[in-house]
Amino acid sequence: MKVVVGITGGIAAYKAVGVVRALVLAGHDVHVVPTAAALRFVGRPTLEAISRNPVESDLYEGVAEVRHVALGQTADLIVIAPATANTLAKLAVGLADDLLGTTVLASSAPLVVAPAMHTGMWEHPATQANVRTLEARGVVVVGPASGQLTGADAGAGRMSEPGDIVEAALDAATAANPDLDRAVVPETAGVSHDRLAGRTVLISAGGTREPLDPVRFLGNSSTGSQGVALAAAARDRGAAVVLLAANLEVPAPEGVRVVPVTSAQAMLDAARAEAQAADLVIMAAAVADYRPATTAETKLKKADLGDALTVELVRNPDVLATLAAERPRPDQVVVGFAAETEADPERLLALGREKIAAKGADFLVLNEVGFDRGFGPGETAVTVIDREGRVIGEASGTKPSVAAAILDAVAPA
Repeated sequence: MKVVVGITGGIAAYKAVGVVRALVLAGHDVHVVPTAAALRFVGRPTLEAISRNPVESDLYEGVAEVRHVALGQTADLIVIAPATANTLAKLAVGLADDLLGTTVLASSAPLVVAPAMHTGMWEHPATQANVRTLEARGVVVVGPASGQLTGADAGAGRMSEPGDIVEAALDAATAANPDLDRAVVPETAGVSHDRLAGRTVLISAGGTREPLDPVRFLGNSSTGSQGVALAAAARDRGAAVVLLAANLEVPAPEGVRVVPVTSAQAMLDAARAEAQAADLVIMAAAVADYRPATTAETKLKKADLGDALTVELVRNPDVLATLAAERPRPDQVVVGFAAETEADPERLLALGREKIAAKGADFLVLNEVGFDRGFGPGETAVTVIDREGRVIGEASGTKPSVAAAILDAVAPA
């Protein structure tokens, strides 16, 4: 069955990856049509890798093949997840100002939408009127569910889980055309994002600083962007999140408990205390391996030091290895990060396997970094391995989309 999955611009766009994956694993030919706003939440490489098809989003590409109508004409099913309030309004009045809009209008296939938005937007009379209009035309509306929303609010507006959306979509397709091969969605196809609901998740983010004197320190290039994205994603999945914030250069997400730390030793002390109640521990912060053997009580002066300064460094405690060894119960899941400058994928993987064996963690997230990649709020790419060194997940794209993929891979069952 040829399925078009439309993704629109809301924070729930990360969950659409689960919808695409489930449909692909069920044997369907899936074509993703994201809006421009959706690509700000989920990267094109991620969608292409999961769907196994090129991702098309530009209305003015492929004009010679009449792509703006061809996708809709050949589709057996169209699923839009998430469907924002703006998308529902455009669908209700038949607007077609982008590739997703023209695809829907050109198609006679069953249309399934999974709304996702703030409770106030969902309950607004305009949105409710648009939903009634769509349902009157035969559009299947799945959800939304109630629960924790972005920020501190809770209520109706959460996008339904991928498995529920896929089941409803396949039901709609086979009801419209019983001859279609519905296929069976494997139990492993849709990752339940409810696995973190009610759990406690400890996440570290940022980079530690080791003081030379009251005004200078040894640090690193980590901004905390990936750890903050992980904290927000875990919060959105219903977890109680504790964020160990090491000198963040990006705002901490709302709705999580923030514990500020500065140095590696402070990180270890806080992590040991907070890990006692955690079900999942993710050490995403860049922790200094070494610190100055002594810290000056007053500012070091060039006039006193001369033309050269020699600093003796001593090894810091290994935070990840300590937490893995001291876990309070055997079912606690401990995840580490390894940022490496190795560009060769095989050698990078070999480094990761050596590191996870030495650390004793359950999972390790590998990512290549450099002067111009890996750090900051831009896109990134990661590989997740388990304690046996097997690759269990890969993702690339924005930090929020990669955070969602990491949680899919490591969240405890």
